[in-house]
Amino acid sequence: MREKRTKIQEVLAREPIGEELTLMGWVRTKRASKNVAFIALNDGSTINNIQVVADVEKFGEELLKKVTTGASIAATGKLVASQGAGQSCELIAESIEVFGEADPEKYPLQPKKHSLEFLREIAHLRLRTNTFSAIMRVRHAMAFAVHKFFNDKGFFYINTPIITSSDAEGAGEAFKVTNFELDAIPRNAEGEVDFKQDFFEKEANLTVSGQLEGELAAMALAEVYTFGPTFRAENSNTTRHLAEFWMIEPEMAFYDLKDNMDLAEEMLKYLVQHALDNCADDLAFLEKRAEEEDKNKPQAERAEMTLTERLKFVLENDFERVSYTEAIEILKRSKPNQKKKFQYLIEEWGADLQSEHERFLVEKHFKKPVILYNYPRDIKAFYMRQNDDGKTVGAMDILFPGIGEIIGGSQREERMDKLTERMEAMNIPVEEMSWYLDTRRFGSVPHSGYGLGFERMILFVTGMGNIRDVIPFPRTPGNCEF
Repeated sequence: MREKRTKIQEVLAREPIGEELTLMGWVRTKRASKNVAFIALNDGSTINNIQVVADVEKFGEELLKKVTTGASIAATGKLVASQGAGQSCELIAESIEVFGEADPEKYPLQPKKHSLEFLREIAHLRLRTNTFSAIMRVRHAMAFAVHKFFNDKGFFYINTPIITSSDAEGAGEAFKVTNFELDAIPRNAEGEVDFKQDFFEKEANLTVSGQLEGELAAMALAEVYTFGPTFRAENSNTTRHLAEFWMIEPEMAFYDLKDNMDLAEEMLKYLVQHALDNCADDLAFLEKRAEEEDKNKPQAERAEMTLTERLKFVLENDFERVSYTEAIEILKRSKPNQKKKFQYLIEEWGADLQSEHERFLVEKHFKKPVILYNYPRDIKAFYMRQNDDGKTVGAMDILFPGIGEIIGGSQREERMDKLTERMEAMNIPVEEMSWYLDTRRFGSVPHSGYGLGFERMILFVTGMGNIRDVIPFPRTPGNCEF
């Protein structure tokens, strides 16, 4: 019977010198002298490999020939203190079993530097690299921390629909869900698509947000959050956009805009602290990787802070709270605006801020994370609470270094008359949204919420530059592989 596997992470944490162990994993590298083969083994439990030492005479060249980069093996033997540099302990193999070979002529992940573009083409194998295994372990830690944060605060996790007939953002960039045969779509007498014959008997799409349904739950359970996939059919090929991504969306009854800001700041600091406390090895690797990558960039494009410095920057500063109106004045007077260095010049109140403006406020002007609030009503969604000035709404965005906007949220409009008036002005069908308006008809309360794009958070925590590299299998225009 095969011996029970011990994880490499556990071995390196405990270092049980003298014990007999069985390790299983994938070969990262193998180097051999005349008498001894040194095999670097990794099992995914940690960024760190363990060295397996195999006597060539004992195992024979025939077996060791199969132990190549990418092959999977089990190695049983005694753990000893390492004689060589680079590792504190190593396994002296007594037996080796090859589970699966990897032909070095064909296996694409050889021990050399591969570009991120190349690795995206083989996303089914890229998780075996140090970079992507590190990102996925950090991603797991962050997902766990999200649930722990809200659970410990007494929030309830709500699963909102993935298929919905509402468009929370009103942007119309939703993926359609249908059961129709696409070459025989039924039409009614007016020549329009006859959705009555479709599966749901109405037009349906993949959700762009769980917010509206989250609000319904908050009207009964007071404090809830969603954490699930969302979809945008936006034809965007930027480093910040995915067609399928994950959103964390808390909704809280009895919270005003300030309460909303307080919770969002507390959550972000909690997540960053959790990463520093629990992902040290992976973050150290990712920081070094980012520094190496920076060396190939022009000086102006290099990061001003290391990854650890950026994370501590969030922890060690109270977020600066600035109204949109103040921010516009700062940006109008700023050097990049006056010298026409911004791609989008700020000329008047009402402009929709771009990433370059957000990063200027965080990185150059305030030198701390920023919460912008009270945005112009006309550039924000229908559900945001209208302020008494008749021009702005109780919206808030949190801006981070290197990222720009990481959270967007608002106090929700709880007044029935104000909400329906706004919906009518924006051509949002009031009758179809009657279910949503019931929360304002019956027992309405002040309430707030926000959305955190999970991949944006992982971008920040890992220091990666492209959002396609922080999700296992990215979905983007023209890309739906694996």
